[in-house]
Amino acid sequence: MPDPQPDGRRLVLVAGTGRSGTSTLVGLLRRHGIHVPEPEVAPDDTNPRGFGEPQWVVDLHGRLLRHGKVQVADSRPAAWNLAADLTDAATRVTVRNWLEEEFDVADRLVVKDPRILWFLPLWTEVARELGAEPSFVTMLRPPPETVGSRRTYYNRGLEDPHGIASWLNLMTGTEHATRDHRRAFVRYHDLLDDWVPALDQVWRRTGLGDTPPVASEDPADFIDPTLRRMRMTWDDLELPERLQTLAVEASDCLDALATGEGDEDPAVLARLDAARASYATYYAEAESVAHSSVIAARQSARFAPPQTPKPSSTSRGFVATIAEKVPAPVRRAVPAKLKQRLRRTHDRS
Repeated sequence: MPDPQPDGRRLVLVAGTGRSGTSTLVGLLRRHGIHVPEPEVAPDDTNPRGFGEPQWVVDLHGRLLRHGKVQVADSRPAAWNLAADLTDAATRVTVRNWLEEEFDVADRLVVKDPRILWFLPLWTEVARELGAEPSFVTMLRPPPETVGSRRTYYNRGLEDPHGIASWLNLMTGTEHATRDHRRAFVRYHDLLDDWVPALDQVWRRTGLGDTPPVASEDPADFIDPTLRRMRMTWDDLELPERLQTLAVEASDCLDALATGEGDEDPAVLARLDAARASYATYYAEAESVAHSSVIAARQSARFAPPQTPKPSSTSRGFVATIAEKVPAPVRRAVPAKLKQRLRRTHDRS
């Protein structure tokens, strides 16, 4: 692949499953001059140092996935085709306009959202329409740690097989979608243990340049090795043997891409293709075996008693609540204009 022009536009797309270290990477890129579009998703207890995710991008992807009934961490191989059908011409124009405005702010952007892996072709094509060179960074973290972290911070009921199945589907799909593009695979613990060579690798493989510029803030104040609080192994999970075999194979291959100095061994890629195809077969078999459960779930949803709607906090409910506290003779005398004014006041609040 030819080297891009040194002064051209760059769009770095950070992929990888949630809780894999993507936020740490974005914080490091920001400190070395790569622009993170604003406003960002606000930090919270699950990620107090910040997510590094543009709120606009998160909202867009969320709407698209809800429309297509695709989960953020969907374990269905068919979800890739479903997601591909979610973008139309209007969506492309919307993304293009947003991206063009961000390039007016800076020539080098990083966009990160755990949902973005479902829409990589969209971002790649739009970036190139704007004369920007897209590249990808995929964060790698041991699958048991990723599942454990997701269960701790996002989904207490996440079961081991579901967590590993979704990891396998997302990561092999992301690897396949980013082939033939500039890309880097970075292991989370490498980034925490010694961020300098890890960042150098990202810079070279994504075409950002030979070496990163001097950081605007000391990364040592941001990168904390104690952030790796989850230390789970395969022995800590209860998995079907076949699923674990496929996940271990995919994890080993991705590790090889992270340590191969950019030389993507065709044999490793072939192994990843085999793991991805085997997982699709395995999932189809599991669906066939569990078909009675699917039918039962559909019937339960179809014949479930209607839910009583909860009282809403709309202006109508607000006015009604006030009216109930007013004595009946006075309530009958409340002018219609006053009721309208109460509603407008509540709507603005």
